[in-house]
Amino acid sequence: MRKKLLILTVLVTVLVLAACSSSNDTSDAESDGSEDKPVITFGVTPWTSTVPPTEVASIILQDMGYEVEQTSADAGNVFIGLSRGDIDVFMDAWLPAHEVYLNQYSENIESVAVSYDGANAGWVVPTYMEEFNSIEDILGNEELFKNEMYSIEEGASATGIINEMIADYGLDINQVNSSEGGMIAQAMRMMQQEEPVIFYGWRPHTMFNKFDLKFLEEDRGHFNSASVEVITNNELKENAPDAYEFLTNWTISIDDVEYMIQQIEDEGREPVEVAQEWVDNNQDLVEQMLGN
Repeated sequence: MRKKLLILTVLVTVLVLAACSSSNDTSDAESDGSEDKPVITFGVTPWTSTVPPTEVASIILQDMGYEVEQTSADAGNVFIGLSRGDIDVFMDAWLPAHEVYLNQYSENIESVAVSYDGANAGWVVPTYMEEFNSIEDILGNEELFKNEMYSIEEGASATGIINEMIADYGLDINQVNSSEGGMIAQAMRMMQQEEPVIFYGWRPHTMFNKFDLKFLEEDRGHFNSASVEVITNNELKENAPDAYEFLTNWTISIDDVEYMIQQIEDEGREPVEVAQEWVDNNQDLVEQMLGN
């Protein structure tokens, strides 16, 4: 009988210890934040300006315990993805150019933060074209440019604005669409020969570091100085509240973004490496964005 009691006591003790261990493991998992978190998907447009903020935000979210993914698409499809919940975050929305998408999908998406202000966009020409300083200067001189201006991919909101400008000013100009890289390469070939050329330009972008360029003035409000904003779908706030809170506090300078673009594009560094360097050098700002 004593032997049976001893065995029973040992079994009860083992079960109690196992239960306590399980309870402690659960408590530890909760306290270190390792509980399941949703995958956060970023929309990435084929613009150099999209890459640095996306990579920086991705690193910070990964440090918060999230898995992140990136989906590449043009701007229109990024906003469609946001509205459907397939994409959670877009770090490079240009307002007011993208206002049409915000209005169209207002029930499903929202702007949660301003990355930076003062992002100019519009038609640019090389500074050696001294007599061309405004859109009006092109009128009647379209043949000088072979009746072409070079632009980014079809589907981007900027290309629609450019077509509106052409019609509004009555210009005999055709918009030639290509990738960002294709547009720059074409403009570069012409600038090397100091030929007349017009193309679409914006900040932040290394084109203004590589070439002597100027924006053509236009007074009809087609392109204004933009604010670059962070867009999320409406599900993120509920599914990942701490990630949402971080994104509402997001901020970065246009100079930092241009520097990172230059490091990636001109120096050939990996985007993740450049972004991690920014995170390491801006810990005070990171902590501020995290609400610490």
